Amino acid sequence: MIYWIRGSIENMSEHQEVIAELGAAGVLAGVRWACESATRRTLETYSEADGHDAAWLGNTRFTLIRDRLDRVFGCERYALAIDGDGDGEPDLDVLHAELSAADLRAMPRLDPGTVRRADLHGSPGWAHGLCRFLLASGEFGRLDFIPWPSRSATKRLVALVPNPDSVQPSLFEGFALAEIGGLSMFEDADHQVDIENTYVLAHALDAFTGQLQLVFGRPRLNRGGGPAWHWREDLIVGPAVGTGSCGADDAPARADAAWVPDAPVRLRRDADQASGQQ
Repeated sequence: MIYWIRGSIENMSEHQEVIAELGAAGVLAGVRWACESATRRTLETYSEADGHDAAWLGNTRFTLIRDRLDRVFGCERYALAIDGDGDGEPDLDVLHAELSAADLRAMPRLDPGTVRRADLHGSPGWAHGLCRFLLASGEFGRLDFIPWPSRSATKRLVALVPNPDSVQPSLFEGFALAEIGGLSMFEDADHQVDIENTYVLAHALDAFTGQLQLVFGRPRLNRGGGPAWHWREDLIVGPAVGTGSCGADDAPARADAAWVPDAPVRLRRDADQASGQQ
């Protein structure tokens, strides 16, 4: 297994190193598949007439994204489904349950252990080597301005970490503990190393059009407003989730493919544009 090590490639920025490593390992392909699969499933179920609202939409999509990430990476209850039971046979019924035929065709195949669960103080997280990422939702069209100071203490802490490509001698230099929000528990060196390698996968949805926004990057604690990222990578380079296509003869995506194809979904006309936030 290849592990990401900062500074391993001369003259590359952290942004370039992280994205190159996660892309080559198939992690970014898995991330996009999980988010698109979860979004399609949520939109297929969403109905104002059935009492669903923006909170239901946001909570359901968050839950399904977490589930799909565990599936594609073989984490939690899906680890045995991929690795196999005592007889060495994988339980594909568990792994494939409730997935559409299009999702199954597009699902990347990664080697077991490529990604592991790495939660941080109750916030779901996944890690490849030393590189961990957490989930965060945002307002559609406003992911570049997520107000990290108003998010959870864990997200605020991650956003406090400076850009390693800029010169700053101390992890928390310039911030009083009161500004950190009582997070002195993370001051020891072991936790600092852990936090320094933690990033955020942010997602947003226009429920009416089915357009998904998905970015991966290092958050910036934007006190007083301003940009929400030291750097970030846009992971959606194709059509909207609700308008993509996936032919019947499409082959399963390779784990090292840059991206995976979209699959069609029919949106209900009464879908609310609000996506909810986690």
